[in-house]
Amino acid sequence: MNTDNMTISGETIDYGPCAFMDTYDVATVFSSIDRQGRYAYRNQPPIASWNLTRFAESLLPLLHENEEEAVQLAQNILGKFPSIYEAYYYSEMREKLGLLSIDEQDEKLIDDLLKLMEKHEVDFTNTFRALTEGKRPNNDLFQSEAFKQWEKTWFERIEQQDTTIDETMQVMQSVNPAVIPRNHFVEQAIEQFAEGDPSMFAEMLQVLTSPFDVTEQYKKYTEPPTDEEPPFVSYCGT
Repeated sequence: MNTDNMTISGETIDYGPCAFMDTYDVATVFSSIDRQGRYAYRNQPPIASWNLTRFAESLLPLLHENEEEAVQLAQNILGKFPSIYEAYYYSEMREKLGLLSIDEQDEKLIDDLLKLMEKHEVDFTNTFRALTEGKRPNNDLFQSEAFKQWEKTWFERIEQQDTTIDETMQVMQSVNPAVIPRNHFVEQAIEQFAEGDPSMFAEMLQVLTSPFDVTEQYKKYTEPPTDEEPPFVSYCGT
């Protein structure tokens, strides 16, 4: 998300530059012109706040005839944004880990996992899907002692809930997709379509209509890009 694609409804809609993050890295930025990382992944919350502030400035004459009063009214509302955003963020992250109640240690549990994911440079989507399916891939993250300790804490947290493991897994399966429109596959589909072959585009479209349930036939679309593939860069109008 940048600034010209945030709607008053709170949704973000853009045709480019846009992309999906593979390896979890809070410094991820895709736009070729954003060389300073203004709209990097970690900056999305403050940018949303900045966007709302600019929007509020345009509404000042409608809020109060006295400019100082109008500014104060706007600031009072805008000041609530960080806590509201954080509450929704952690609520959704709890679901990704099957945490169906609220505990004061949840935020640390979530943050600790993300730090481990970034340290070991693992795929965001596939990591949460592996947790959902009870799989433990043979990579540095899942084999590390730090993760095993985190996992132990996570299991203990789940056991505190008044829910069954099946109920926990059902929630995780409903919010952790197996497949996303990965940038390298989208690029391939576009290139083939431009050459007159729409088959890959049609196949991807079919797969993405059921992103939480991917068959063995389409499992290839869960694969992140290889190290040999060039970094993905997006341009305005992509």
